[in-house]
Amino acid sequence: MTTVFTPEPERLKLAVRRQWNEAAQGWNDSTPLIRAWLRDATEAMLAMACIREGARVLDIAAGAGDQSLDIAGRVGPEGSVLATDISADILAFASANAMRAGHANVETLVADGEELGLEPDSFDAAVSRLGLMFFPDPLQGLREIHRALKPSGMLCTMVFSAPQANPCVSAVMQTALKHAGQEPSDPFRPGSLMSLGRPGLIDELFRKAGFVDVATTTVSAPFRLPSAKDYLSFIRSSASPVLQILSRLDDAAREAAWAEMEEKLRVFNTADGHWAGPNELLLTAGQK
Repeated sequence: MTTVFTPEPERLKLAVRRQWNEAAQGWNDSTPLIRAWLRDATEAMLAMACIREGARVLDIAAGAGDQSLDIAGRVGPEGSVLATDISADILAFASANAMRAGHANVETLVADGEELGLEPDSFDAAVSRLGLMFFPDPLQGLREIHRALKPSGMLCTMVFSAPQANPCVSAVMQTALKHAGQEPSDPFRPGSLMSLGRPGLIDELFRKAGFVDVATTTVSAPFRLPSAKDYLSFIRSSASPVLQILSRLDDAAREAAWAEMEEKLRVFNTADGHWAGPNELLLTAGQK
């Protein structure tokens, strides 16, 4: 019998593709929540990428394409958007959403962000909203984007900052690991939610990939919902790594983990009877 060895980065990509394929419906259904959560940060990202009317824009790890529609509106009918993602299932929602919104200038391409295979010097601008952090090799991903951009083209990415600035995500992850009997993992490990949150890291990667005039802006993006239970409902329907951590537990053990998460997250209840979970994002822009 022959054993086929799969390198760790490839195993990670397979897991990410499977995870997003499984969560595609839930993520798309959560678009109104995600849009409200990331509205201001997305507007800032598009501004930092200098997206203008008539531009050809690359949207990497586009997911269900919420931000792709915003880009399509900015570039107008004379411009275009290419939305890429490693998951065919979630990208199918992006395509359907663009058609429903009447944006004929949005195309989709199922592609590994580290091996885009696009024509060099062919895009005016590029963005990646909460995608680059999942790349096993983000430097390679940035090099691919750099190659695809025209001279002077702009890139802006959005990722989570450090764990201490994202206590909701940290609390949920730590609780999941405890209930799964796993040791706390390195929050900056490649491909994890906060893998690019180490101060100065993403700027360094941008420069190594060839970008100039690199600058990072910190953005507060609280998740505002009626309750902590609503936040966990979003987590449970999305492609959160938490689902993978808890997947081997039986139903009772999983529910115990979710119950403890909810208890911990109640600390973010507001005086007006709602819930506001702190999140901090990094917007990094660079020019080819």
